Amino acid sequence: MPTFTLRVFRGDPTRGEFKDYRVEAEEGMVVLDVIHRLQATQATDLAVRWNCKAGKCGSCSAEIDGQPRLMCMTRMDLFAEGEPITVAPIRAFPLIRDLVTDVGFNFEKAKTIPPLRLKPPEPDGTYRMMQEDIDRIQEFHKCIECFLCQDVCHVIRDHEENKPAFAGPRFFIKLASLEMHPLDTRDRTAFGRTTAGVGLCNITKCCTEVCPEGIHITDNAIIPLKERVADSLDPIVWLLRKFRSQKTQPV
Repeated sequence: MPTFTLRVFRGDPTRGEFKDYRVEAEEGMVVLDVIHRLQATQATDLAVRWNCKAGKCGSCSAEIDGQPRLMCMTRMDLFAEGEPITVAPIRAFPLIRDLVTDVGFNFEKAKTIPPLRLKPPEPDGTYRMMQEDIDRIQEFHKCIECFLCQDVCHVIRDHEENKPAFAGPRFFIKLASLEMHPLDTRDRTAFGRTTAGVGLCNITKCCTEVCPEGIHITDNAIIPLKERVADSLDPIVWLLRKFRSQKTQPV
């Protein structure tokens, strides 16, 4: 049975350091399995967050060898036996202890997004949508809120001062899913520009690269949101919309 060196961060907001542990790993194990074995045998006070162990709850986010990953979806056979494996908490949010961080920032941002507001139903009481409109937003609902995209986003990670005015990629997905919903009646363009701060994103695609669900965050959510904001500031587009709205008003 191969033995690996886990270099795990241990500490709290006041102080901390990486500590090496030698842990055996059986065939088929993932990093979370080995962390659990370490917790059971050598470091019983190790703080780690997890839930489903199936890549669907998003709880076990960490930085493994510097790469934001889900511990439950990172197989041990990716690593050479003789090389130490560094396991650290995600860096963009305040540390609570060991591998656990306070991700409350994200839940506060979620509260600010204007919710879905449906248009009235058809005369027969039903709603009708085109399949292509449903397909367009379906991938956004795959998000498991692991917040790896938030962690790797340098606007959040490297600039604390941006947090009040920047929602981050996870909530650009949410915003896009609402804006593109075929039955929604709200206009969130001003919200996206000011409160959510979509203009601060410089589309480096780092969020897309770490998404464990393979969501095309940049191409399918952020760029369309940026285009909507740009259109709203274009005077010609504004005049056309004004003209069209006047034509549709009853005489």
